[in-house]
Amino acid sequence: MARYIFITGGVVSSLGKGLMAASLAALLQARGYRVRIRKFDPYLNVDPGTMSPHQHGEVYVTDDGAETDLDLGHYERFTGVASRQSDNVTSGRIYKTIIERERRGDYLGATVQVIPHVTDAIKAFAQDETDDLDFVLCEIGGTVGDIESLPFIEAIRQLRNDLGRGQTVSIHVTLVPFIAAAGELKTKPTQHSVRELAALGVQPDVLVCRSERDLPAGERAKIAQFCNVPASAVIPALDAKSIYAVPLQYHREGLDVEVLKAFGIDPGEPPRLDRWDNIVRRLENPEGEVTIGVVGKYMGVPDAYKSLHEALVHGGIANQVKVNIRWLDAELFEKDEEEIASQLEPMHGILVPGGFGERGSEGKIAGVRFARERNVPFFGICLGMQMACIEGVRAGGIANASTTEFGPTEEPVVGMITEWMTAEGLQKREEGGDLGGTMRLGAYPAKLAGNSVVASIYGSGEISERHRHRYEVNTHYKDVLEQGGLVFSGMSPDGSLPEIVERPDHPWFVGVQFHPELKSKPFDPHPLFASFIEAAVKHSRLV
Repeated sequence: MARYIFITGGVVSSLGKGLMAASLAALLQARGYRVRIRKFDPYLNVDPGTMSPHQHGEVYVTDDGAETDLDLGHYERFTGVASRQSDNVTSGRIYKTIIERERRGDYLGATVQVIPHVTDAIKAFAQDETDDLDFVLCEIGGTVGDIESLPFIEAIRQLRNDLGRGQTVSIHVTLVPFIAAAGELKTKPTQHSVRELAALGVQPDVLVCRSERDLPAGERAKIAQFCNVPASAVIPALDAKSIYAVPLQYHREGLDVEVLKAFGIDPGEPPRLDRWDNIVRRLENPEGEVTIGVVGKYMGVPDAYKSLHEALVHGGIANQVKVNIRWLDAELFEKDEEEIASQLEPMHGILVPGGFGERGSEGKIAGVRFARERNVPFFGICLGMQMACIEGVRAGGIANASTTEFGPTEEPVVGMITEWMTAEGLQKREEGGDLGGTMRLGAYPAKLAGNSVVASIYGSGEISERHRHRYEVNTHYKDVLEQGGLVFSGMSPDGSLPEIVERPDHPWFVGVQFHPELKSKPFDPHPLFASFIEAAVKHSRLV
């Protein structure tokens, strides 16, 4: 029977609950336990699929096509365990499920209420598909005290009673601020946060205290006394140089040991952390560095390209180099050719990522053109691949080539696909229909040309990658593109949908319709990112 670890946050948001959950899961995994992490989000959206990156950062997509919170990316990168639809649930999805049941008459005339119906649904999600696990880590989004999270806290309280106290542990992540004027760390916010959580019926077993200063033994003892936990269960959490050093840092502070002790489990032998030591060693001792220019549209939101950022770091780990990322606003390149050259000439590689909408599109195309003409390694992802194809058709003499995503066009190099095949059969969507959940989502297979650059990178002729898009490259422009040197080197199994384009006569020029960054891990860098950074290293030695 799986044991449950419930993770809540207090005082303020953005304390790093997701990173802590991922790190703890990695430590338990390194001790030989089977783990899975789940995220419970209190907002009323059914999923984050329709949210702007400015609101909620990137949308992380799973193999089975779920649009989820970006924390699931941390979970996968740290544990290597592929996330599923059942690993992220929102208040919106829970209420939608309950209302659908009520409309069908499933409740047999009963009055539908938060308790028991909403809390029962939350508990059912928490316990779904857990038979083969040792530990299930459940992170509750938001901050204790938020009205939205109250049903989730109540569900935790009930589950702790349902399962028995030996089967559950509560971890509360809180803030111990340093007040510069007083020259002191203040424990009162933590005391109030724990008191509020306890008033809701959940007494934490372990406290993780985020602070910008070392937490002295005296302060730890004070927190322990007022919050009713052992002093050893007050775990300091200071900023680390890299997120991949966080598991090692938490282990040094005793987090995994305290959690096992709270379950009544003898910690036994220490975890095997060799691969984390190796990752940190490579990050701290690079043999060189490269600079990658990312030409996108959400430059003011660091979390908008979170998986992409991490995948580039993984490419650096694979080549033992430091990757400097320059986030370049595509709109700056719209009209000024001199600006394009001044910004992109110092780059050792250019990447155009995914995105939606017309804003900045001509700047992205300009970035593609610069990479093609100057022989700079280029990587286009999703919309980036589509922009590379539009640029290729324009270079072939069709100046008004565009995409129907930006409006009507006489030369639709990219257009919306309304039907496609999956393992479940024919999928359909309508122009102007709902936006949520209507894209080509999740893992799809592709076949690679035998003599292609990408086949040599993957070391295989067949791949499976995750998608999130509504528009596809139009195969009617295949001849124009190939005459200009841009070839389709990866196609859907039925040959109807282009998945990868490349320029064989270029040092490194690859565009992919999918999102390879979603499957990259620090201990298993995605081959495309490893190869792209390798090409950037070679280019850096030429300039």
